[in-house]
Amino acid sequence: MPTYQYRCKSCGNELEIVQKISDNSLTICPKCEKESFERVISADGGFVLKGSGFYKTDYNSSKPPAAPSPCATGACAGGSCPMAS
Repeated sequence: MPTYQYRCKSCGNELEIVQKISDNSLTICPKCEKESFERVISADGGFVLKGSGFYKTDYNSSKPPAAPSPCATGACAGGSCPMAS
């Protein structure tokens, strides 16, 4: 379940609450008991998948390194490049 941050517009009380996504937002501040409590959008605390079993580590298609061209291996040093034909 995600953690949501709330802040009261009246008294400035801040609170973090673990709630289901389907739960209604809280509106009444537990400190001043006014109906000015609202959910704050937070920029920190990103969602990161770690370990094996996730797309990034197991299913990401990585292409094998391309074979070096004959020119890079020195095959063209004698003046007859196999790629020139």
